[in-house]
Amino acid sequence: MKNIASWDDALLDFKNYMRLERSMSDNSIEAYLRDVERFRQFLALDNKKTEPLAIQANDIRNFLIYIAELGMSATSQARMLSGLKAFFKFMMYEHQLSIDPTQNIQGPQIGKKLPEVLEVHEVEQILAAIDVSKPEGIRNRAMLETLYSSGLRVSELIDLRISNLFFDIGFIKVIGKNNKERFVPIGEEAIKHIGLYMKHVRANWDIQKGSEDVVFVNRRGSQLTRVMVFAIIKDLTLKAGITKSVSPHTFRHSFATHLLEGGADLRAIQEMLGHESIITTQIYTHLDVEYLKQVIKEFHPRS
Repeated sequence: MKNIASWDDALLDFKNYMRLERSMSDNSIEAYLRDVERFRQFLALDNKKTEPLAIQANDIRNFLIYIAELGMSATSQARMLSGLKAFFKFMMYEHQLSIDPTQNIQGPQIGKKLPEVLEVHEVEQILAAIDVSKPEGIRNRAMLETLYSSGLRVSELIDLRISNLFFDIGFIKVIGKNNKERFVPIGEEAIKHIGLYMKHVRANWDIQKGSEDVVFVNRRGSQLTRVMVFAIIKDLTLKAGITKSVSPHTFRHSFATHLLEGGADLRAIQEMLGHESIITTQIYTHLDVEYLKQVIKEFHPRS
């Protein structure tokens, strides 16, 4: 047995153990390593320099709270915990870890209410239920593409400004909670449908004073309300035959979950959502905008 001080060494040994001693498939090995790497990223985001042998149960619990807050499904949470349990069991056996920090950690409770998350095909079903032969349908398609493409809150969607659309570089500027600004990548599908709406619908409506710079307006030319967006999504969900309770926030949770489960970096998702850490209440490290664009392009289902 040997003591391993660094994550890189521990992960390399864990990989070799799974391949040589357990004869696991490449896909399974990559999945386990990805789960542990997510946890390692979380520790870095929380400014913790904790090495593998110093991990405590609270570190694991805080990580599970974090991924639940992002909207990760109970099944995925349980799978990720399973990966961590396998890693620390290996550390107990191979590297003289005295206490397994995952030993008394339970997966998400079955009765606990978790945020609804749409499957990718369910998002497609809702989008397909929109009647784009009508002006409102063209607008609604643009709205939902934007929600899902950029993970916006409903308040951020209805407050989105034309002057904050930077389609030439693939970004929009969003005014979030407490008037904090952030730049978020926006996908090509959303850009396309916003363009169609602006050209063929909004340009033909009489825009009311005060709404001249608002992207999404109603037929009377006034800014949409939160209630109207909720009603539109509820109606489309019924038409699509989906029985889940779906709201604008469901699209935000789905955005985060699909990126996370697709392999995107935790820091990038945190940055795009405009979240404050639920553990430290500090804004996470700012990332280069080109990196955020690359995350969307590589991991978002509709890119």
